[in-house]
Amino acid sequence: MIIYEATKRDFLQDVFQDELVKHICDNYESKVGRVNKSEVRSWDNSMQYMYRVLSDRDIPEDAGVAIEFKIPYTSKRVDMLISGYKESKGSIVIVELKQWEAVEKIEGKEAIVKTMFRGGLHETTHPSYQAWSYAALIEDYNENAQKDDLQIYPCAYLHNYINQKEDPLTAPLYEFYVDQAPVFVKGDAGKLRDFIKQYIHKGDQKKNLYQIENGRIRPSKSLQDALNSMLKGNREFVMIDDQKVVYETALQLADQALRTKTKEVLVIEGGPGTGKSVLAVNLLVEMTKKHLVAQYVTKNAAPRNIYATKLKQDFKKGSIDNLFKGSGSYVEAPKDEFDCLIVDEAHRLNEKSGMFSHLGENQTKEIMNASKLAIYFIDERQRVTLKDKGSMDEIKRFAEAEGANITTMKLDSQFRCNGSDGYLAWLDDVLEIRETANTHHMGASYDFRVYSDPLELKQDIEKLNEKRNKARLVAGYCWNWEKEGKADSNYYDIVLEEYGFKMSWNLGNTATWAIDSESVNEIGCIHTSQGLEFEYVGVIIGDDLVYRDGEVVTDSSKRAKTDSSLKGIKKMQKEDPEKAASLADEIIRNTYRTLMTRGQKGCFIYCTDEELEEYFRKRLEKASYKYEENEFFRPINTVSKVKDTI
Repeated sequence: MIIYEATKRDFLQDVFQDELVKHICDNYESKVGRVNKSEVRSWDNSMQYMYRVLSDRDIPEDAGVAIEFKIPYTSKRVDMLISGYKESKGSIVIVELKQWEAVEKIEGKEAIVKTMFRGGLHETTHPSYQAWSYAALIEDYNENAQKDDLQIYPCAYLHNYINQKEDPLTAPLYEFYVDQAPVFVKGDAGKLRDFIKQYIHKGDQKKNLYQIENGRIRPSKSLQDALNSMLKGNREFVMIDDQKVVYETALQLADQALRTKTKEVLVIEGGPGTGKSVLAVNLLVEMTKKHLVAQYVTKNAAPRNIYATKLKQDFKKGSIDNLFKGSGSYVEAPKDEFDCLIVDEAHRLNEKSGMFSHLGENQTKEIMNASKLAIYFIDERQRVTLKDKGSMDEIKRFAEAEGANITTMKLDSQFRCNGSDGYLAWLDDVLEIRETANTHHMGASYDFRVYSDPLELKQDIEKLNEKRNKARLVAGYCWNWEKEGKADSNYYDIVLEEYGFKMSWNLGNTATWAIDSESVNEIGCIHTSQGLEFEYVGVIIGDDLVYRDGEVVTDSSKRAKTDSSLKGIKKMQKEDPEKAASLADEIIRNTYRTLMTRGQKGCFIYCTDEELEEYFRKRLEKASYKYEENEFFRPINTVSKVKDTI
């Protein structure tokens, strides 16, 4: 998605006539949503500088100019693209624009600097790294960029930055990335001009911009598929912006803990799709390569089993099993036995361990005790059972008791839901988890649909699953998982008689439902899908979530008897009914939020409650809703039945 595009001639005219920022704002509001005032100021300032740079007759008048190009599968946008031809090959120059006036170099962290933004001094990626990583992501994901052999040349332009002696911006530790993406500062307009002219010899009438914007998105590399390559030392999943900052901080803290003999705790907050699992496994790989004793820890067995299954194809079973552990593995672990324990889904940590929850004191504390560096990835809105006790407050309390140094960080970049922060905020608002500014705005490019017939939903998911086995059906836990059918997908746990819909829960004789070739024939639940992702997810919302008298209402009594998520709620209802109601309500809403954020490209829903279905339809109609065409679906303008859209 491009916010603004023009030929160089038209771009210069728009700037000269003071029309450019208005055009950008109008397009931004129609395609993305509300415009941030600070972004408007940045555009107004930076585009005056780019006007001077591009006012050169040797840069073709019909070269393409694009502003704010959204990188596929992320919430990140490239500031400026300039397109044309270098000799006979399509060529695109990426210009990452910065308002920065000063930077501090950060020793011991690759490609990280410190500068003023968001009202304070913060660590962030070096602008050259940022421009290079954006180019790498476009090359990774855009089929036209690969098919047409488009050459992409990144650079950064800090037009307010005054060069200085022994400049930290170009210090030797940043040399590799500055070589990949040169950085230009105040007074370098001529050098930036020469850089553009080096790669844009002829204009293209925006043709290559069109190729980039409309290129079919190559299916994303899923974390599961990339693990083998990562452990063999290959580069997978380019980390951008806040991911890179967190990664480098974690490595620095690991070194610090070993060197100073101090216990370190790193807590990373991040919502669905912010790359928590990608970072966790990248850190596991890097620390293992550094000969540190590290393990990846989760309460949820599903991701552990999938990662281990993938890796056992090429590595010894024992060594792989030793990398991936359950959260109850550290009850009797000696103090500081591990160099680093990396806890994914830390919100799922329990107090007690063992089958009967009778072992140990507290998993958060035990993990911290057993490691020199404990890393907790957490999203408190994904707590989905009464036993889930992991929280920021609890981690801080135990860190203080241990005398540990604690570092807290946040992941904001969005990699799931087609990079749509708007969808996630809209979903929170619709589920009445929290009020957001996205009451009537979902964001562009995410395929969200409401179905009136669960059979149609099932058929569409099956169709989408045919090519890559990356689409799944999931449901709220409102139907019993019967013992008789745990090994038989022809035993129907979930029956909606009105539609002739009959399906089995995921089978109990496999630990890898998310990647098994026949799993589209079964329905997963929160326990088999949390921590994992698919290209498309179909969600059946049961009677535990309904719409009554103008509100979204939860009903814990509609949960299946075989579901342990609310085990103990009846006792709590007698002792403290207000607390019980609040906790049950939170868990049910969080469950559907988690299920409805498993899809990279789309989420399709069916509601057993007709009033809830109608509520979703009305909210969807009010949202500024748009998604891009893909190989299975063609765009529709309504949110009613979608029977004929495949």
